[in-house]
Amino acid sequence: MPGSTRTMAGLTVGGLVVVTAYSVTLGSNGWLWFTWVVLMLVTLGALAARGS
Repeated sequence: MPGSTRTMAGLTVGGLVVVTAYSVTLGSNGWLWFTWVVLMLVTLGALAARGS
């Protein structure tokens, strides 16, 4: 996995931790979850593009 894709994957996992912690402490926020899902899809797209 190249460096930029590894960084994106790390940010995606870190984002999941932050969004989950926010949801547990302050309540769920749909926009945060939506943003995280978009980030995850972009990361998966980058992984698929690197794999082909």
